Amino acid sequence: MGKLEAPARKLTYEEFLEWCDEDTWAEWVDGEVIVLTPASRRHQELADFLIQTVGIFVKVRDLGVMLSAPFQMKTGPDLPGREPDILFVAKENLEQLKQTYLDGPAALVIEIVSPQSRLRDRGEKFAEYELGGVKEYWLIDPDRKEADFYLLDERGRFRLREADPEGVYRSEVLPGFWLRVAWLFQEPLPPILEVLKQLGLV
Repeated sequence: MGKLEAPARKLTYEEFLEWCDEDTWAEWVDGEVIVLTPASRRHQELADFLIQTVGIFVKVRDLGVMLSAPFQMKTGPDLPGREPDILFVAKENLEQLKQTYLDGPAALVIEIVSPQSRLRDRGEKFAEYELGGVKEYWLIDPDRKEADFYLLDERGRFRLREADPEGVYRSEVLPGFWLRVAWLFQEPLPPILEVLKQLGLV
């Protein structure tokens, strides 16, 4: 089991990485350790669905590496260490992938929003990921049945990208990958094999 209590004193990021074991869901912000609440069943099902569909696409196309929480991402020396729900590291940036954290921005970050994380995901993390240079940021809110997709523009600002009129979103950082937004809110979620067939992977 992971450690549930945050240290009483401030830690350097290196000390935080030593303190935080592989089962601990926590983030590092200006020396403070923030222990995250456990994910709900719906959150976990959606995370599993995305890591499988996007992950298989990434593996088949040999685009890089997909990782799921708990795994740290430190986008810059002066920015917090966060634990995105899912992140994608492009092949050309694999040297940034350390044993216990990503030393730099992921090309794609996916956060599955919960009522407890809504302000953090849309506020602090949005600003940090933008400043840190994350190229594509998906915010998926299963409670509100909303999915927002942001792309970093040439000025370093996140711009909202809409799904097409058929409700399909096409990723920029994963060439050829598309997602029917309605899939994310189906009960139950669509069978992985059917989605992979539609993506032309099986």
